[in-house]
Amino acid sequence: MAWVYLTGPCACCTRIFNYNPHRVPSFRFDGRNREAICQACMLAINEARARKGLAPHPIAADAYEPIDEAEL
Repeated sequence: MAWVYLTGPCACCTRIFNYNPHRVPSFRFDGRNREAICQACMLAINEARARKGLAPHPIAADAYEPIDEAEL
C-alpha cells in the first residue's frame, strides 16, 4: 500500500503545495479547468468572506492530506 499526494501550484499565489486531488478546494477561473487552492489562500479567502458577512467556503479535513493509491 502506498500514499499519494498531487503536487502543483496554487491558482491564487502560485506556491507549490501537496493536496488530495479529490478533496482540495478548487475554482474555475475564466471558464478553464478547476484549479487547486492552497490552504493558506483558502484561509485568507474565508477570512475575507467572513468580514463581508458571507459564509466560508468549505475545506475538507483531508484536503491537504495524502490518499491511498487505490483511490486514484
